[in-house]
Amino acid sequence: MNGNNFRMSARRCASVAAATVLAAGPVTLIGAGSAHATGGQEGHASASVLRTGLDVSLVNKTVNVPLAVSLNEVEAPRSAQQTALTARLDGVDGGKPFSVIRADVAKTDATVSADKAEGFVELAHARVHVPGLPLLSLIEVDQVTSKATCEAGEPPVASSNVLGSVKVLGKKVTLSAGGTTDVRVPGVGEVRLDLSKRETTSSTAAATALELKVSVNPLKLNVAEVEGTVTLARATCESPKAPEKEAAPPAEQGGDDKPQATDDKPQGGDKPQGGDDKPGSDDVKPQDAADVKPQTVSEKKTVDLAETGGSSLTPYLAAGSAVLLAAGGGALAVARRRRG
Repeated sequence: MNGNNFRMSARRCASVAAATVLAAGPVTLIGAGSAHATGGQEGHASASVLRTGLDVSLVNKTVNVPLAVSLNEVEAPRSAQQTALTARLDGVDGGKPFSVIRADVAKTDATVSADKAEGFVELAHARVHVPGLPLLSLIEVDQVTSKATCEAGEPPVASSNVLGSVKVLGKKVTLSAGGTTDVRVPGVGEVRLDLSKRETTSSTAAATALELKVSVNPLKLNVAEVEGTVTLARATCESPKAPEKEAAPPAEQGGDDKPQATDDKPQGGDKPQGGDDKPGSDDVKPQDAADVKPQTVSEKKTVDLAETGGSSLTPYLAAGSAVLLAAGGGALAVARRRRG
């Protein structure tokens, strides 16, 4: 019983070892030809209704007070619809809040997907004020929009529109498309307007409906001078990068043996030479039959062996056979010792 159990254990171990060796080769080759894509870089988008960068000089002080505020300034993925903005500055009208912008519609939207980034702004019936001019609007607009779109693999696009009338410091002005307009009001100051500024590169876009360079002297509410910039309806975007596929590695090296076997076939085939010797001499026919025939047979065997070739599984089959032989020999030796 013990001998039989030992034989069964040895056979099972040998079988498992051989199966493991034979299975290792195909598993390695299956993953050799796979290709994968690397993740693309995400895009970016932003939008804002209003952004100020103003320096406010006070009458009774030598220092400037900055006014840097924004309305509905968002970055993807966000949106906003606030229609009013107020601010406070120390030393201006006793620190009371004053209106910076009021509008009927003020919307911003910034979105980003795997293949597209976009910023969008819409502003309607808006009035913008600066410190020291509570009753006189710096600018009034009916409707402005800006849009920046960046798609992967496509040129970025920027667009902006100013529709309806525009008033600057109470004066109705006519804006030139894509140009600069200067507005001067005696006793108040001057404003320079840049209309529909658009900037694009190979991967980015920016659109600004109105950019104002302000220099006013209110001399009211303790404000001596206001200088700086005011930006209305700005949208930006940056294109996402499309995923790039990596080159697939070679499938398997074993397949290169087959062309070599087929290339050797014409070299081994000397049959036409042997066949030309037969009709060459009729007198020595018995000698040709005796000498040429064995050579033809041996060459044919060589050709057959060359045609057989090998495959990528041959090393694994040989290893499995060796394991089986070793395990069987060991089991037989142990059994003989037990009988002895």
